[in-house]
Amino acid sequence: MRPVLGYCCIWLSMLFYLPSGYAQTQAKDASVNIRHYEALIEPDIGEQKIKGEVSILFKVSKANPSQLILDCGDLIIDRVHLQKQALKFEQKAHRVYIALPDEGVKGHRKVKIFYHGKPRRGIQFFPDSKQVYTVFSTSQWMPCQSKISDRASFDLHLVLPKGLTAIANGKLKSQKTLSNQKVQLHFRMRKEVPAYCLGFAIGPMNKCIDRQYGVKFQYLSADYSEKELWEIFEASPDMLRFFEHKAGVKYPGKCYSQVLPKGNISQEMHQFAVLRNAYGQQVLDTAPAINLGAHELAHQWWGNQVTCLDWTHFWLNEGMAVFMSSAYREYRFGRKAYLDDIALYQNAYQEVVDKGLDKPLQFPNWDQPTPEDRTLVYYKGAYFLHLLREELGDRIFWKGIRRYTRKYFGKSVVSKDLQVIMEKVSRKDLSRLFANWVYLY
Repeated sequence: MRPVLGYCCIWLSMLFYLPSGYAQTQAKDASVNIRHYEALIEPDIGEQKIKGEVSILFKVSKANPSQLILDCGDLIIDRVHLQKQALKFEQKAHRVYIALPDEGVKGHRKVKIFYHGKPRRGIQFFPDSKQVYTVFSTSQWMPCQSKISDRASFDLHLVLPKGLTAIANGKLKSQKTLSNQKVQLHFRMRKEVPAYCLGFAIGPMNKCIDRQYGVKFQYLSADYSEKELWEIFEASPDMLRFFEHKAGVKYPGKCYSQVLPKGNISQEMHQFAVLRNAYGQQVLDTAPAINLGAHELAHQWWGNQVTCLDWTHFWLNEGMAVFMSSAYREYRFGRKAYLDDIALYQNAYQEVVDKGLDKPLQFPNWDQPTPEDRTLVYYKGAYFLHLLREELGDRIFWKGIRRYTRKYFGKSVVSKDLQVIMEKVSRKDLSRLFANWVYLY
């Protein structure tokens, strides 16, 4: 976790918990396109273990792909089936290589993988509090294709002890009672999103429900009372409305949940976010200290939907979310609040420059990101967007943001896509500005 940048600190959510070399471990076969995951998962909170099975529907673009390659972290694969046929597989370097039979035709196929494990990352267990939640590295709790530009829908059947509450992607479709004081919940998400957006959170939680602008808001925590939760997340509906306006795109869902579990990790997922526990007290102490909540909500547009094609363009996810959180603070608390944030981002970036570690926002690689690299994609990225706003003026800048978001919503982007949009709406040549900040050292 990076040092706090005043109370506006974003707390640099998910990336600080990626394993080294994560970008190198993402499996991808161009002949295979995964369309849907359906998982049955049972976490053992006390033992900090997980067991599950996942059916993966995929489309093949050539008649006879020899194998399906998936990321699987430190999970142990027990067996793999195609219909009733057992398939051979091999695990190495955090991947599973599944041999596919020769079916001689293109089209859709489905494999079912049975697995178990004790993940070292990607999922946080708090046995004393009966809490568990996922954080970013989906392959650590479910075999999947982690490549950030790949999208799939998701059905999750989640088994948990009676008396606990669960939040997950999509809509709760059913609930049934099992033996041994357990229940099974079925969540369905039809929207196709990158694998890092999949997840769940479980625990004993107080819950508040609000409905505004056609969206159901849920605020959950075991450590804050309902009264405190209302105060902590009072601005959430207003944030959502603000981002809808700036994006020119409605919020992509009917529900948004914010969870304050144990621990110090924050991450956005599709239609919900887990926020570091101390964020709640931070807002209770200082009402304007809402950057983290705004940052994670902004990702529902910029990151989860308008998604960088690969990690070398990661600033388009994180720099945009940091900038948008400060744009909301400007709207809510005035220009000074915004400029105070920008000054902090500029100073954080300058510290990296002073160390001689500056890099272009479009990274030459993202194999072994350092703390300074992460500062660049978050804070240099946000500062550059501020400079672009100053260059173009508010009317043109926000027109460009809307056009960019609308055009690429649900798609993958590279840095050049943003440049082209901004040049079209402004009728200016921005090549030098982008070259100096985005493309060159």
